[in-house]
Amino acid sequence: MLILLAVLFVALIAGIPVAFSIAISSAAYLILFSGVPLLAIAQRMVVGVDSFTLLAIPLFLLAGELMARGDITPRIVKFTATLVGHIPGGMAMVMAISCMFFGAISGSGVADVVAIGSILLPAMNEQGYKKPFSATLLGCSGALATIIPPSIVMVVIGVTTGASIGKLFLGGFIPGIMAGVGFMIISYIYAIKEKYPRMERASWKERWIAFKMALLPLLAPAIILGGILLGIFTATEAGGIAALYALILAIFVYKKVSLSELFEIGISVVRTSAVILFIISAANLFGWVVAAEDIPQKVATFMLSISENYWVILILFNILLLLLGMFMETIAIIIIVLPIFLPIFNMLGVDLIHLGLMVCVNLAIGANTPPLGVDLIAACRISGVRYESTFRYLTPFLGVMVLVLALITAFPQLVLLIPNILIN
Repeated sequence: MLILLAVLFVALIAGIPVAFSIAISSAAYLILFSGVPLLAIAQRMVVGVDSFTLLAIPLFLLAGELMARGDITPRIVKFTATLVGHIPGGMAMVMAISCMFFGAISGSGVADVVAIGSILLPAMNEQGYKKPFSATLLGCSGALATIIPPSIVMVVIGVTTGASIGKLFLGGFIPGIMAGVGFMIISYIYAIKEKYPRMERASWKERWIAFKMALLPLLAPAIILGGILLGIFTATEAGGIAALYALILAIFVYKKVSLSELFEIGISVVRTSAVILFIISAANLFGWVVAAEDIPQKVATFMLSISENYWVILILFNILLLLLGMFMETIAIIIIVLPIFLPIFNMLGVDLIHLGLMVCVNLAIGANTPPLGVDLIAACRISGVRYESTFRYLTPFLGVMVLVLALITAFPQLVLLIPNILIN
């Protein structure tokens, strides 16, 4: 087993992408120590993505891409601006709320960052907001797409653990809103401190007009979650409904996307989906090796030798995820780590929905924690600022997410309340 980890570590240090590092280390171990034929290795990787549920990933990505290009996202932003733009830090609050709304459509943190950042960053620059602050807020707010349904990360967690994806979606509401409100409070404090200008207060007529313009886009999350709750379609089918709804809005209602652009949009979605699915397939091979070596049982024995206390195990697990999130990609962490710890949590009676949301919040933190921090890196690239320049603003935003993590860990009902009420 040390050979497997050593090859993986060397590959990562050498700068080989995470997915390829996982696949290479797993294949090398199997070839050298098990005599498994190469065909079996390839078959195992295919089995890793042979899941109907995983179709939700490209479908939600397609919905988000169509929303971003179809004059749909700006309508959400404008409506949000009429609500909070006049408050100190109003434009920053608009960014946080818009990321929450768009995250409820795309399910992807990076997509959230790109779509909202391209619209709001120029406006924040005009109002005098410091670019590193704007980039930090954008990266952390974009990561809310990991927590707020429908989250692609939740789909992968559901497939990996067998948890209800519908319940995972519903469980994300309270933690996502708590984090978003925390970001808005931080924005208000910074706006007072830095004396950022406010927007003019919108009249009720202007708010009504903006609401009507944003109504159809805002219906998308309601359609997705309503259909799942009423049993009309599954989480995977919800991705297809979301993509179809976005397609109708972008092409036929707002007429901002032409039929000729669909090919380009499709290629973009395929590229992103291929990266995610290859990571899942490689991680499945890695998990196969880990399971064959009884690593889950050995880890469970080791953890329980430290303590059998429910809360101690949860704290140690959260600390591990926070550390891994600094260096590893989100999907890879889920596929590799969760199967190892699942027997422990089943033994302790941890609710899978509670576990899934703890993982989501952890990974949202990791997506903005140096040195990897993919969402923060994407925000810096769009903002045109140096990565390290955001570090001075990062602590309070990460602090909010860590506080939310601590609260949902200590009080599982913050996660379980809505799923238990709406789904028996």
